[in-house]
Amino acid sequence: MSMKFNASNWIKFSLINLLIVAALGVLMRYKIGFDFPYLSQKNILHAHSHFAFAGWITHSIYTLIINFIVQKIPNCNLKQYKTLLIINLACSYGMLISFFISGYSFVSISLSTLTIINNCFLAYYLFNDFKKLNEYNPSIAWFKAAMWFNIISSVGTFYLAYMMASRNFNEHWYLASVYFYLHFQYNGFFTFACLGLVFTSINLFLPDFKYDKKIFTLFFASCIPAYFLSTLWANIPVWLHIIVIIAAVTQLVAWAFLLQDVKLFLSNLRMVNTFSKYMILFVIIAFSIKLMLQLGSTIPIVSKLAFGFRPVVIAYLHLVLLAVISGFLLMYFYTTDLIQNHKKTITALTVFFIGVLLNEVVLAIQGVASFSYFPIKHINEILFAVSLVLVTGVIMLVFSQKNKTITP
Repeated sequence: MSMKFNASNWIKFSLINLLIVAALGVLMRYKIGFDFPYLSQKNILHAHSHFAFAGWITHSIYTLIINFIVQKIPNCNLKQYKTLLIINLACSYGMLISFFISGYSFVSISLSTLTIINNCFLAYYLFNDFKKLNEYNPSIAWFKAAMWFNIISSVGTFYLAYMMASRNFNEHWYLASVYFYLHFQYNGFFTFACLGLVFTSINLFLPDFKYDKKIFTLFFASCIPAYFLSTLWANIPVWLHIIVIIAAVTQLVAWAFLLQDVKLFLSNLRMVNTFSKYMILFVIIAFSIKLMLQLGSTIPIVSKLAFGFRPVVIAYLHLVLLAVISGFLLMYFYTTDLIQNHKKTITALTVFFIGVLLNEVVLAIQGVASFSYFPIKHINEILFAVSLVLVTGVIMLVFSQKNKTITP
């Protein structure tokens, strides 16, 4: 007997979780800009990052992929998916609280491990259901790759745990492990899942659309070697540096092919309103900048500057996670009617995207200024004000959806 899956209700959790992530961001910015000695900045950062990954992005992606499965296989066993979504949410809130209170501890590490196990179970059930699809769907390959990259990324987490448990700490291996996890999360899991959703939309609205398989092949083939873009500071061999450059160029080529499909899709689809097109353009520009920055980082002097200054790293991470991934997810919610589509929603999303843009501009200015060790007056206060714009947009978005109740 089939169960009902109301994706909009699960997306409500996503929006609330995004609000929590934004609120923690405000708290961190306040502690940096003003005298507030209470609470541990490091613990808040861990709570902010882990909850952003698990509670906001992962929950949203899982909900959207499960919604895709439900539409394709109406009689699938929804109970297992709902259970895994609930477990992921429970672990996310558990990590939020435990990291906030005590940072890395037995509880927070155990919950983090449990999310990895939960991810494996979800991948297993999804792969089984993917086999049940009678017709070819271009999104399947993207979703499968996303789930594999999600599991692969946990290798970095486990190695970090090993170093902490054995007290055999090596700074280079620590950084390599952190970047391994981050790369296969945002360049692997997050990116491939989002691109899978792109082709889901194209295939849904334009059934006769001819999918170019080389786009997936190029992105997939370049993802693993692209990890070494994050390790250029480690003086890698010349032959590996050449492979990294090829990977960065390959991703740009694949993106150019994909943009042709998106352009064709939008030109043939009158149902997409002007506001949606602005959001799509915002995400496209952000992702294009990301890929160009990756290619630029293959230049040794640029790489040393990028990895040597914390503001640059933070600006890049926010570009990917806020402008590209979060921007895409909110755009997708809106254009597919998973959130209410009215003036309050448009206003809220506009405020949020303005906040994202301001955040990137200010962080970019701070990053460039740091190259010449030029201090910018009141930069921390400015970033705090920008974080208020972001959280205001999310608050408005959550309240714009208040007419819908949350019932898992």
